[in-house]
This record gives sequence, C-alpha cells and structure tokens, in this order.
Amino acid sequence: MNVVLIGAGRGSRLMPLTTSQPKSFTTVAGKRILDWTLDAFRKNGLDQFVFVSGYLRELVQREYPEFTFVENTDWANNNILFSLLYAREHMTDGFYSSYTDTLFTADAVRELMDSPYGITLVMDTEWRDRYRFRSEHPESDGEKMVAEGDRVVRVSREIVSEEASGEFTGVIKMTAAGAAQFLEFYDDLRGSLGTEGVLAEGRPFRMAYFIHQLDRMIQEGADVHCVPVPGDYHEIDTLQDYELAKGDWTRFAENRE
Repeated sequence: MNVVLIGAGRGSRLMPLTTSQPKSFTTVAGKRILDWTLDAFRKNGLDQFVFVSGYLRELVQREYPEFTFVENTDWANNNILFSLLYAREHMTDGFYSSYTDTLFTADAVRELMDSPYGITLVMDTEWRDRYRFRSEHPESDGEKMVAEGDRVVRVSREIVSEEASGEFTGVIKMTAAGAAQFLEFYDDLRGSLGTEGVLAEGRPFRMAYFIHQLDRMIQEGADVHCVPVPGDYHEIDTLQDYELAKGDWTRFAENRE
C-alpha cells in the first residue's frame, strides 16, 4: 500500500523554524520529523511514499527523490482534507496516511497494520498528559475521539475533554473498500457544498480538516475503527510544542537504543 504524507502547508505557527524549510524538516532528537515518520513506516515494510507537496516543494523533491510527488497547487487557500485528495489516484487500492508534523512510533503503525477494518485511526489514549504543558495549543484544539471498544463514534474538536477516549494522531489506514467509501463520500460532499459551503466549525469545505469528513461519515452510519496507543506521540504545531518534544523525544530515542 502507498503511504500518503500530507505536507503541503507552511506551518506558520512554527515560525521562524519554517522560514526557509518545510515544517516536516524541523529536527527533533537528531532527526527531521519527516525522517521519524519514514522510520515508523519502513520498520513495518512500508516504503511507497506519496508526498503531497506545496510550500517549498522543490526542497522536498531535492532531498527525497525516492518519493512520488503530487502538488497541492492551491495550498495557501485550502486545508488537510483537500490536500489529501490531490493524492486521490494513489489511494484507490487502499492506503496509509499521516500528517507530517507529528512524531509516532513503529509500534503504532504495526497496530494499524493488524486492523482488519476498512477505515482505522490511531488514537493516543494518554493525550491529556501531553496537553498539560501546551498552553499555546490547548485541549480545545485537540482532534478528540470517542470510542466504544474499537469502534469510533465521534471525532471532533468540540468533544468535551472529559468525555474523550483519546486524540486522533493523524495516522490512518484505509483498505480499498474503505478508500472507495471515503472518496465517494467526499465527492458527494463536494457536489452538495462546492468549495465554500460549510461542513463543520463554520469553515468552508475547502478549509475542512480530515476529521470533519470522518465525523460526518460516522454520524451517517459509516463503520470507523481505531487502535489505541498509550503516548509515544507528539504533535509539533507551535514553538512551545517543539521545545516540549525535543526533551521528551530525546529521552524516548535514548530508551529505545
């Protein structure tokens, strides 16, 4: 299966680190965030990477010529969901996908590989421990999830923290059947909303997040599942996140050696 890496955005909240390099090039514990991501997939035998590019596309192409590249030509005016769909032709046989501003482990990917379901998300169950120190990215910004067993019943920022089972890490697997369902749902939404109709949180469809469509699918009866991971995950959205991750992920890397 292909691994689709969503990396078109600039990461303005991480400035000045993203002034001359993509967000995914930020170095944590001696490696770029992107290289930690590649390691997590490669350790599970997954090495067919499709990179959705945009900001500083030429730099990523020069550094990672082994990738298949697709370009989000309007990256400054759209968001994660639209960005992912630029890789549509690489999704139809089933795919894995990840954000490119997160740190996670090969164990998370291994759990995902073992899931038999059409759509499966990785959920961090110890997410609130990390948010204690994230004043610049509070829990209200978290892509929270509610699960009953391994079945996801809601994924939304609007979930009350105390009711959340965990946080979506941005790592997902879809089988061919799951991808077909996802793409058909996207086409229906785009047909009904256009680019400017509101899907969730008052955002025009072109600015929707991945979770907005996933939650709408769940509410309309789609079968979405999850695998839990207890921590060993970081989102790096702000400079504060970066400082927190540097110390924590360095300790993690040392303990894994």
